[in-house]
Amino acid sequence: MKLLCILDSVEFPLAPTPAIARRAAALLAQQGHTVHFLELYDGETVPPELPGCGRTLVPFADERVMNRMLEFGNSGGTPVPLRLLKLCGHPAAALAAVRQIALKKPRRITAAKKAIEALDRRYHFDAAVAVAAPYAGSFALAAAGFGGKKASWQMDPYAANRSYSAPGAFQREKELLDALDAVFIAPAMTRYYAPGAPLEDYAAKAHVLDFPSLVPPPPAPQVQKENGRLRCVFVGSLYPTLRTPHYALELFYALNDPNLELVFVGGGWENYPAGLLEPYRKILGDRLTVTGPLPAARAAEEVAKADVLLSLGNGVDNQVPSKIFEYFAAGRPVLHLAKLENDPCRPYFDRWPLALTLLESEGTGPEVLARLSAFLAEKGRSRLPFEEAARLFESNTPQAAARCLEETLGG
Repeated sequence: MKLLCILDSVEFPLAPTPAIARRAAALLAQQGHTVHFLELYDGETVPPELPGCGRTLVPFADERVMNRMLEFGNSGGTPVPLRLLKLCGHPAAALAAVRQIALKKPRRITAAKKAIEALDRRYHFDAAVAVAAPYAGSFALAAAGFGGKKASWQMDPYAANRSYSAPGAFQREKELLDALDAVFIAPAMTRYYAPGAPLEDYAAKAHVLDFPSLVPPPPAPQVQKENGRLRCVFVGSLYPTLRTPHYALELFYALNDPNLELVFVGGGWENYPAGLLEPYRKILGDRLTVTGPLPAARAAEEVAKADVLLSLGNGVDNQVPSKIFEYFAAGRPVLHLAKLENDPCRPYFDRWPLALTLLESEGTGPEVLARLSAFLAEKGRSRLPFEEAARLFESNTPQAAARCLEETLGG
């Protein structure tokens, strides 16, 4: 099979989605298939090159600058008139904004379409898969003249995404699916293809492909813990409502165990009042650590010092953070704090022997604290080998994704 894999890292160069897809597609190359990556990137952070795979780079420095000047359209921050004034100082970025916002014809889609067609004329691919989100590559592939099968690998939903309003909503997604031969969806998205759901007419095109992000962890850095306390660590970004630290703070505040410490690694604290942590620090003291964003090497050191990994559930019921499989790969106990009764992560944690899930709605009463204390005492320093994680979550390995791509697109 000759496969074109379209990846988009313009907004978020270090996002996990492209890396997850690269690993799976690279396995196909190792098995003798021809794999070529079309990389849409920000013109600054060059994507990694994989052995045995071809690649074409298409830079979008204009959109990178546009996004920064407009602050990604986020609320708050610099007033909009000042953002536009700053944008005017960058002509290429200003033109990109006109194309995207006023004309509804983003350069990324038109440039990607031309690149897809040029590559197909040269290599005559059997299939192409565009990895989303972002969805520019998928829409470009849908519009392109292409001789092989067309597919979109939707690791994040389009119309059903709760973190932004997708242009055109389900009608636009239906137009996309009309132009495709197949769509790969996460298990949490199957509901939208069920009878009576918005995308029921496209169920025959949908193939369930779970996040293939379970890979052996890199060698842990050598670290020395400062004390003998059990260390619970969260690594990631916090958001105003999607993912918040409040329940974790309340739990550890209520438990107030002198042999337990709570560590937050990552950004997002600017989303909350400046004095949020003060009452918790008064009780927990140096048992509460907030590092803020750290370089990757430093963050890895914090994870290496962790006894228990902390997972904060999202406030939406149709997206699973790929990071949870990194937790399983590390073989560590995981404390998952779920916002929702129907948290899509719960089935995965139910299968992990070293996991405890607590619901925010359960509060911090004596029964909850007793369960938490028992879990930390019994399993807080336990470990499982990667082989056990791979057995329990085989469908989340790159090998499983490569098989699914081959079976669907190679036939």
